[in-house]
Amino acid sequence: MIRHVASLLLAAAALLASGAAAAAADRALLIGIGTYRSLPEKMFLEGPKNDVGAIEALLKDRLGFAPEGIRVLRDAEATRAAILSAIDEWLVAGTRPGDRAYLYFSGHGLQVKDVSGDEEDGLDEALSTYDIAAGDGDWTNVILDDDIDAMLVKLKDRKVSLVIDACHSGTISRSLSVDAGEAMESARFLPRPFAKPAEAVKTRGLRIDVAVVDKPERVKESGIEAWSAAASYQVAWDDTRLPPEERHGVFTASYIAGHDPSAADGNGNGIVSNAELLEYVKKQSQAYCALQPQCQALDPQLEVNYALLGASVVTPDGAAAGTQSQQTPAYETVKVEEAQQAAYVAADPVAAVGDILGRPETGDVRITLAPDYLKNGDVFRITVTSGTGGQLLLFDVDKEGKATQIFPNEVAKKVTALSPGVPLTIPDDYYGFDFEAEGSGESILVAIVVADDVDLGKVAPASYGLTESLDARSTIADIAGTLQQTWTREAENRGVKWSLGLLKYTIY
Repeated sequence: MIRHVASLLLAAAALLASGAAAAAADRALLIGIGTYRSLPEKMFLEGPKNDVGAIEALLKDRLGFAPEGIRVLRDAEATRAAILSAIDEWLVAGTRPGDRAYLYFSGHGLQVKDVSGDEEDGLDEALSTYDIAAGDGDWTNVILDDDIDAMLVKLKDRKVSLVIDACHSGTISRSLSVDAGEAMESARFLPRPFAKPAEAVKTRGLRIDVAVVDKPERVKESGIEAWSAAASYQVAWDDTRLPPEERHGVFTASYIAGHDPSAADGNGNGIVSNAELLEYVKKQSQAYCALQPQCQALDPQLEVNYALLGASVVTPDGAAAGTQSQQTPAYETVKVEEAQQAAYVAADPVAAVGDILGRPETGDVRITLAPDYLKNGDVFRITVTSGTGGQLLLFDVDKEGKATQIFPNEVAKKVTALSPGVPLTIPDDYYGFDFEAEGSGESILVAIVVADDVDLGKVAPASYGLTESLDARSTIADIAGTLQQTWTREAENRGVKWSLGLLKYTIY
């Protein structure tokens, strides 16, 4: 049973429980629809009833929501009128500026004819409701992306999290016929009524283009955190390894499990960041996809203000009680511009690099120093070797949180992509100068090799190289955010291919 999540809309927000304990007005609305009043039973879904229960437990146990701050709409309770009413009365009217508003949806996704004229393809993305019905050539009684957009306007001064486990594919949705749709067991996507016959494809569709897919800058400039279970036109799945009554979304299950530091804390510093959670969810989703013959790729997505990539998804141990050591604090609280709540981040800038990038090292990219023992004033060289060819970004991050872009730079006379297995040494003979160790303490070298032809000129221009003193957190975050985009060339829809190498070193 596939959950097709094409570039999923605002499936969203990993919601870091930044800030202190939940305020009394923090509100969550959880919607799970597996049965439908007007659809044939073969289109019913097993997973949503289990998904919403698991998310409810996550909110109470890990994200600090009070039980009375959570409202759940299941099946017959989740009509169009009831959902819109709950959004207005529960999420909007029930919260105050600075509060958290969390919306989760599990069920069918679909497309309907655009009536507002704001969609280039002439179709609105939508969420199903319990009382969805096939009208004159299209579905009626649905929640449009325009409805979600209107909600976001009303919640603009709240900390908004949207996690929608459903999906859509424009290509598939416009080719599936009703007959094909009815033949799909536990499909998560509803074809448009009276569409032309086409090959049956299992999907659980949804993509909502509100503020995330079509308007990513809006997300970057706000406090919204938006998660989706796959890239555009990919297919996301329910876990068919389980009996029907126990099934849940692969995305939802991994999203929940990843909030546990023992699962997703890639650099072991006690903080599960948004970026680390994303990498964990991707790893779990791709592992499941590898077992499914029909699954070609599965790349969950996160749209968020890049400055929040390194922020903790939960309140770190000791934060609420104020018991962390003030001598060597593990985390600190920061206020991100436009975000409505403060966030917990690693206090150590060197450790924060791993939180922001999220991705663990695989050994594909290796960094060496010569000599490997450095004293203040020593001359040294850096060598990077990658098993995969691509563009190289190389940074040095010190304990004060300053970054130096070593490559690319304007000094190099010959800037070419790395070749697989061919070492690149900096500075080489053509530089005309040497690197000299300065100061003392621990720093980290960060090498990122991007296999795809991504334009990195805005986040790492050669003019920054060697001379600019950069803020490490914002610089690495902008790069990490850029690398999250979906690769859509060559008829592919997947995550950008890149790999990482880190080397901590100490100047004595």
